[in-house]
Amino acid sequence: MSFKPTLPLLISAFVSLLVGCNEGNKLSLSERSIIYCSEGSPETFNPQLSTSGTTTDAISKQLYNSLIVYKGKNNTLGPSLAKSWHVTRDGKKITFYLRQDVRFHQTSYFTPTRLLNADDVLFSFNRILDKNHAYHQVSGGQYPFFQSTKFTELIEKIEKINDYTIRFILKRSDSSFVANLATDYAIILSAEYGEKLLNKGTPHKIDILPIGTGPFKFKEYRVGSLIRFYRHDSYWQGQAKIEQLVFDITLSRTSRLTKLLAKECDVSSYPIAHAKIAERTDLILESITSLNVGYFGFNTKKEPFNNKLVRQAISLAINKQAIIDTVYHSKAARAKSILPETSWAYDTNTPEQGYDPVRAKSLLEIAGYAQGFTMDLWAMPVQRAYNPNALTMAKLIQADLKKIGVKVKIVSYEWSTFLRRLSLGEHQSFLLGWNADTPEPDNFFTPMLSCSASETGNNRTFWCNKEFDQLLQEALKTTNMKQRKRYYAQAMAIINEEMPLLPIAHSKRYQARGTDVVGDILSNFGGISFYQAAKINTNNKADDMVNKVSN
Repeated sequence: MSFKPTLPLLISAFVSLLVGCNEGNKLSLSERSIIYCSEGSPETFNPQLSTSGTTTDAISKQLYNSLIVYKGKNNTLGPSLAKSWHVTRDGKKITFYLRQDVRFHQTSYFTPTRLLNADDVLFSFNRILDKNHAYHQVSGGQYPFFQSTKFTELIEKIEKINDYTIRFILKRSDSSFVANLATDYAIILSAEYGEKLLNKGTPHKIDILPIGTGPFKFKEYRVGSLIRFYRHDSYWQGQAKIEQLVFDITLSRTSRLTKLLAKECDVSSYPIAHAKIAERTDLILESITSLNVGYFGFNTKKEPFNNKLVRQAISLAINKQAIIDTVYHSKAARAKSILPETSWAYDTNTPEQGYDPVRAKSLLEIAGYAQGFTMDLWAMPVQRAYNPNALTMAKLIQADLKKIGVKVKIVSYEWSTFLRRLSLGEHQSFLLGWNADTPEPDNFFTPMLSCSASETGNNRTFWCNKEFDQLLQEALKTTNMKQRKRYYAQAMAIINEEMPLLPIAHSKRYQARGTDVVGDILSNFGGISFYQAAKINTNNKADDMVNKVSN
């Protein structure tokens, strides 16, 4: 593979690698590193603090591990930091037996003196649960995924049985609890590192200078430019196949394509020009069916969207098929509900919100807006699988709503600012989506639309319906799949009536990579992982470039 980087890219992305690597290592640069062109910057380096897919992709599976994980094509729960676990018959006590050979990262800013043990699990979860914990308020005291799933209300206490045994005691059984511990947010931090930072008076560094147990360790972050990871050589599952992983933060889709074609990145997120990529013999376009939904949401706390009739009218005026054809290039399923048809809880009797501008106009008149109104529509600035081009989607919606007398002003901000201002409720309407973290259907309902999620700002519609919440709780109290499915069907019926958001599409996630990159990276839920990724040496041009820099 030819490599034609610019001098700044050479200096920023590779010189530190050359200095840090053993000089006797003669492997080519191409075999030692992967450059991933990502679509945005992470909000934090601790997944507990954010549900952003961009953040999850960048850090979760690269830096950290959870107690358990989903594995295999059947998505069955399997061991990770916990080698096994036991659930009592009443579902209220879950005991985890930890591995005894897990090392934390050693970096320039921290050297661990012990292996992972139960104290680290206690530290990681008590930070979330205990408002008096020394780290609870660090970085703002918001843990959106855990708050939306009422983690604090569910757990009575966590017990340390011994150094390698930990027990969660629940106030009630919850069929989604174990699944939630397998998400990208339920990561384990180092209690020793936390204590060191606290003693130095710099506890905030735990979320910006991360220490985890994952296959890669943090090296540097240049805001809006790049993230550099080095291999964690003492990783408990065995070393990653590459020594360096660079996230080249490239917001522009066109720029990512240019870099991919010029060999300045090895893998690209959310690629455009699929046909052009497919023509290249040195590139591969791949996709995976994701558990996701892209949607058009309304801030139900702001006029006129505090009126259900207005929300229904706007939804009826949207031509979803035109959006599927234009934005998704007909490579997505039109959504009837927030649950995709691949979910076991999907109800085939769920009616789809149709396209009916005449009825939309009539509903506006009934709601008192016969002359229409002016509204803001916030379009996300990054590309995600659930919405590959929010700006184009916003323009299509703008044209649709103009037909019923509604004037739309399109608004956008930098990604982290966009999410922060959404959580503060500054918007009227917005385009966003959700990638599932587990196959558990509650993972769609609770984080997106529950009352608890509206209190934390993770539910950007700020819609709160007690009947809806009660149905979700009832669904979690039983392990009977048929009964749970009935509860979720009733919950979907409430969403269709109240219309806090309009589900638009369930899409595939696309990625482009060079043919010299091998190994699985994508997953149908959760973030990406480069642990299994490797490079094969196709020519010696990269070696020549390394020698020029070295000399």
